[in-house]
Amino acid sequence: QVQLVESGGGLVQAGGSLRLSCAASGRTFSNTAMGWFRQAPGKEREFVAAISGSGKSTAYTDSVAGRFTISRDNAKNTVYLQMNTLKPEDTAVYYCAARAFVVSLNKYEYPHWGQGTQVTVSS
Repeated sequence: QVQLVESGGGLVQAGGSLRLSCAASGRTFSNTAMGWFRQAPGKEREFVAAISGSGKSTAYTDSVAGRFTISRDNAKNTVYLQMNTLKPEDTAVYYCAARAFVVSLNKYEYPHWGQGTQVTVSS
């Protein structure tokens, strides 16, 4: 069983930055693709970013490309989401997710999820 624990959320003003972390345990981390998703009130959970096990491949949704950066430290079994130039529309609960090997943008292809961390961006 894979356990995922997110941290780093909080309240920030528009234009500010936050870094989310997700600590993983329970399987070989370097063989695990990781994704970040978010869910705003009343909306479906949506893809934000993903990274392959090696860290060589990444993917972003268009609305965060150029502002957010996903990275990982396999020695620490941790994946990060650096969020810059935050906007009020980035307000959501952010979840990290894990799946074997291959990056996916599809939330239904991730069997393992963290509990989420709240990000609130004030205008």
